[in-house]
Amino acid sequence: MTRLAFAMIVFVATPLLAQFPQLDGCPVFPPDNIWNTPVDKLPLDPNSDSYIATIGETAFVHPDFGTMWEGAPIGIPWISVPGNQPLVPVTFLYSDESDPGPYPVPADAPIEGGPASDGDRHVLVVDRDDCVLYEMFYAFPEDGGASWNAGSGAVFDLKSNALRPSGWTSADAAGLPILPGLVRFEEVMAGEIRHALRFTVPETQKAFVWPARHHASSLTGSQYPPMGQRFRLRADFDSSGFSAEVQVILAALKKYGMMLADNGSAMYISGVPDPRWSDDNLRELRQVIASDFEAVDVSGLMEDPDSGQAHTEIFADGFESGL
Repeated sequence: MTRLAFAMIVFVATPLLAQFPQLDGCPVFPPDNIWNTPVDKLPLDPNSDSYIATIGETAFVHPDFGTMWEGAPIGIPWISVPGNQPLVPVTFLYSDESDPGPYPVPADAPIEGGPASDGDRHVLVVDRDDCVLYEMFYAFPEDGGASWNAGSGAVFDLKSNALRPSGWTSADAAGLPILPGLVRFEEVMAGEIRHALRFTVPETQKAFVWPARHHASSLTGSQYPPMGQRFRLRADFDSSGFSAEVQVILAALKKYGMMLADNGSAMYISGVPDPRWSDDNLRELRQVIASDFEAVDVSGLMEDPDSGQAHTEIFADGFESGL
C-alpha cells in the first residue's frame, strides 16, 4: 500500500468538518463558501467556447508551484503566527482599496519568489488563534521588518463568508483571497483537495463576476473571461495515466474547478512551494490543455452578491455539494 493510499483511508475516517479546508485549526472559510463548493453539476457558461478560444485552446496547464527554481522557492508561501504576534505598520500604494495596518507580519515572513524577487512578492499570514488571514501584494520589509511597504493588502475573517466591498482589489487583481485557492502538499497527500484552485490568463474582460470584486483590464469584448470566472476540467477527461499526486489535482479540477484571479501567464495554477513536491510529477499537468476545460455558470449558487455563501444542499452521503 502506498503512502497516498494509506492517507486516503485516514482522510475518509475523519469527522465531516475535518474534510473541509483547514489550516492550523482554522477553517479556510465556512464549508458553504463558494471556494469550497463543488461545481461539477453546474450548467456551462454560455460563453465557455469563446473564453477557451481567447485563452488559447492548446495552452497547457502550468503548475506555478513546486520545489526550487534558480535558488528561489516556486509558488506562493504562507506563514502561521499566534494571536499575540506583534503588529507592524504597513504603508500601501493603493491605500484607498486596502485594509489599513498594522498587520501581524514577522520580520522573516516568506515572500513569493524570495527576498530578492522582482515579481508579485505576495506575503500571506494566518493568525491561527483568531483565524484571520492577512495578504499583501508587492510587499517589502523596511527597517529589518519593523514595518512594510506594499502595493495593496486585504484582511479576511476565515470564519466568515464576507466579501470585500464591490470594486475593491485585494492582494489579487480580482479582489479575492489568495490562500484558499492554493494547492498544498499536505492536502494532496491526504488524497483530496476540497476547494477551487487559483489560476491566471493573459487577457481578461473589464468585468468581474461573483465572487470576484474587481477587474483589471480595459478589454470589453465578451470573448474575454471576467475576473472570478469559474472553469472546470471536463468530466470525460481521462486522468488514469497520471501520477497519484497529479490525479488528486485533476480530480479537484473536475469537482471544484478553478477561479480566475489575476492577469498572468495562460493556465498557470497556483500552489504553495514545498521541498517534498516532485517537480517531475507536477510537470505532467502540462499534458492538460485549455480545451480540456469548460467555463461554468455559478450564478445559481449566489445567496447574496455581497457574500461568498453558496446555496447548498446536504445529500444522503453526508457531503455538502452545490445544487
